[in-house]
Amino acid sequence: MWEDFKDYILNEIGDNEVKIAEIGVGKFDKIAEALSEKENITVIKTDISPADDTVIKDDITKPDLDLYRDVDIIYSIRPPSELQLHIVNLAMKIDSQLIIKPLTNEDLNTGKIKMKLKNFKKASFYCLR
Repeated sequence: MWEDFKDYILNEIGDNEVKIAEIGVGKFDKIAEALSEKENITVIKTDISPADDTVIKDDITKPDLDLYRDVDIIYSIRPPSELQLHIVNLAMKIDSQLIIKPLTNEDLNTGKIKMKLKNFKKASFYCLR
């Protein structure tokens, strides 16, 4: 499933130069690491409690907008429900595509903002834009 999730993002990008942000990376950074291997992709990883020095400390409830300047795609894997609307608001503020991969069978908590369910091979997630 994770390979399919990564492949979906790569298909969205193609050969374009892009900046991607993973929000709430925690200790699972396999997707970010795989994406950052591509020469045309710059990846930033953020979390309120960085697991290591490759993760930038940021509180998504009060995000540092300068950190997300020029980000083309934001994604978040299994973000807590109480943070999902904050992630949506950030994506809308910076005019970024958004992908949220919730826990299996979890409903999104994005208020009035409707995200589209995508099924790509064995991966399912929600997209905005």
